Amino acid sequence: MSWLKKYQSENKYVVFFFLYIGFCISYIDRSAIGLALPSISKDFALAPTQMGVVISAFFIGYSIMQIPGGWLADHFGSKTVICIALTLWSIFTFTTGHASTLAGLLFLRFVFGLCEGPYAGSCYRAIAEYFPRELRPAFTTGILSSNYIGSAIAPIIIVPLILWFGWRGMFQALGCIGLVYVFFYAFCVKQTKPAEEVKAGKKENKTKYFLHLMKFSIIWKLVLCAFCVSCINKGLDAWMPTYLIAERGINLKAVGYVTPIPFMASFLSTAGCGWLMNKYFDKKEQYMIAICAVMTAIFLYLMYNAETLFWVVVFQCGVYFFKACILGSAVAIVLKIVTGSIAGSASTLVNMGGQVAGFISPVIMGYLVSAFNGSFNAVFYYLIAAAALCAVSALLIPKRKEAMLDLGEGSEE
Repeated sequence: MSWLKKYQSENKYVVFFFLYIGFCISYIDRSAIGLALPSISKDFALAPTQMGVVISAFFIGYSIMQIPGGWLADHFGSKTVICIALTLWSIFTFTTGHASTLAGLLFLRFVFGLCEGPYAGSCYRAIAEYFPRELRPAFTTGILSSNYIGSAIAPIIIVPLILWFGWRGMFQALGCIGLVYVFFYAFCVKQTKPAEEVKAGKKENKTKYFLHLMKFSIIWKLVLCAFCVSCINKGLDAWMPTYLIAERGINLKAVGYVTPIPFMASFLSTAGCGWLMNKYFDKKEQYMIAICAVMTAIFLYLMYNAETLFWVVVFQCGVYFFKACILGSAVAIVLKIVTGSIAGSASTLVNMGGQVAGFISPVIMGYLVSAFNGSFNAVFYYLIAAAALCAVSALLIPKRKEAMLDLGEGSEE
């Protein structure tokens, strides 16, 4: 296999490119079910509650595998876990097109979530493997911008595939795309280790490092920040189309036009917030998160009270810009302060806090809409409260003397 190593690259920018594309594929694949659900519901005669369960099945599996996925990446390297995860989730994406019963579809979506779960932690581990510590925040938030690009381009790819091949053929085509990507990733990327891990040799006890990390209050406050902002994120993603149709009276076609616009604001935010954090908020990152949380609350209030659709979209872009900066910063801070040997496990601990909100927030918002006879007043107060709690949690993060929390070396006041 020496010929293969000759062509594999350790160039961090090549690796970043492949990680970015992989994240886009993951968001396109997970978005497919929402766009295909009207067709699936007709074929399977699904009730609205059953349709909701089909969507939730993915997030259950995805959340379960957050921390285990990060642990696997820390122990076996990012490349191994990424190749296995993407191969498996592409296979289950492909086989979704062969589902014949609701039970079978739920099983496939759940296992698809399990298989995709390790990818995020493996990407964060890869950032620690290929990039020096001082560059990790900028490239972590940069790679998170792929989430919004993937969400924005998903309809452009998925809708034509459904029109050409039907929903079953669409899933099969996406599965094939994922398998092709795995081939090129395996061929072009060379496995390496973080600089800290290379320096320490085999002396590091990663499990001990991770358990030690969980004693630091900064980690749990970042988890709470991620949870709060994801309550806003997941809630708006689930209910914004309904709000625009029911409360603002616009048609579904118009919703399709305006939905991708805020994702571009999120892309710009995550692409640049890591650089901003390093340059102006080094060791003061909690203030950046708190400022963004307050701005999120302000734009939520303005969005709900806007009188025209134009201003609704403008203020929604403000919400998406600042909330994306919070989530990107929370993950980036973890990679900035922990040793690279546990980058995967530590980052997915924060990411899991965000994913848990994926179950909770849409349900809470649905209950509030029902409880207040279809009004979204209480929903927006709930979202503003989540942003306020995020700001408080950030401000309670203690100051750091050191730039990292290595075993026995980090400190917090």
